[in-house]
Amino acid sequence: MACHETHRAWLHRSSHLNMKKVKHLVELPGAKSKLSLWKADLAEEGSFDEAIKGCTGVFHVATPMDFESKDPENEVIKPTINGVLDIMKACLKAKTVRRLIFTSSAGTLNVIERQKPVFDDTCWSDVEFCRRVKMTGWMYFVSKTLAEKEAWKFAKEQGLDFITIIPPLVVGPFLMPTMPPSLITALSPITGNEDHYSIIKQGQFVHLDDLCLAHIFLFEEPEVEGRYICSACDATIHDIAKLINQKYPEYKVPTKFKNIPDQLELVRFSSKKITDLGFKFKYSLEDMYTGAIDTCRDKGLLPKPAEKGLFTKPAETPVNAIMHK
Repeated sequence: MACHETHRAWLHRSSHLNMKKVKHLVELPGAKSKLSLWKADLAEEGSFDEAIKGCTGVFHVATPMDFESKDPENEVIKPTINGVLDIMKACLKAKTVRRLIFTSSAGTLNVIERQKPVFDDTCWSDVEFCRRVKMTGWMYFVSKTLAEKEAWKFAKEQGLDFITIIPPLVVGPFLMPTMPPSLITALSPITGNEDHYSIIKQGQFVHLDDLCLAHIFLFEEPEVEGRYICSACDATIHDIAKLINQKYPEYKVPTKFKNIPDQLELVRFSSKKITDLGFKFKYSLEDMYTGAIDTCRDKGLLPKPAEKGLFTKPAETPVNAIMHK
């Protein structure tokens, strides 16, 4: 997403297919005057040049995310790296871009062999560990880690004002007609998708609205540099199960999970760097999950009664949690 006098969004691949995908955006109030859509593709060099021309700020929030890819090196990892570099080159060509905000991922931070009690912006995931173990989402973790490292190298060499924001699992209400990939993970205790349990076993979470506001905050704040973790709270899969059972008892979420201990320590992501600048998180873990579940139910993506085994192969897609003040 680039920002100028209007908000710009980029379409990926065929315009016919993607007009269906962005129908919910073009129907938003004020979209006719405030939103313009551009066809671009992370895999096509130079395809972002025209969209970024004249912009003062650019938010790179899109990345290939296919956990089922048969060729992750060419379908996920290389396009992610080449895509961010191409956008950075387009920013330099424009000569008007004041700052580029890159949405990184918790997958660049804490995917290591032994978890630590606290992670901060100096931490990096172990790419070789990811490639060796090949846990659920490994190609995404590798792609985001390598892409961010290459982006930092390019930014320093070219003198580009570049900031990365590191969100954990993004949870909350949404506009798109299908279930976002992050919610396939977040709602796995309801759907029974056991492959995703490891991601939320000792998880970190942020509400979509808080994350959007953090992007704007970091663009507008004059004295910023480096990486910024944007995590509102930490919780275990047991905390999540307890919350869902309290708010939605009809789903009968299990209280024990295969190969996961009953007692788990929280793993914290430190958002101190951004909160020290004055940013405040508005939403709790309960806000995130009720917003996500209610939206899924309204869109028919989750049934109201519990049905065991739903979404085991997903379509296209007071609790003991620590809030970071």
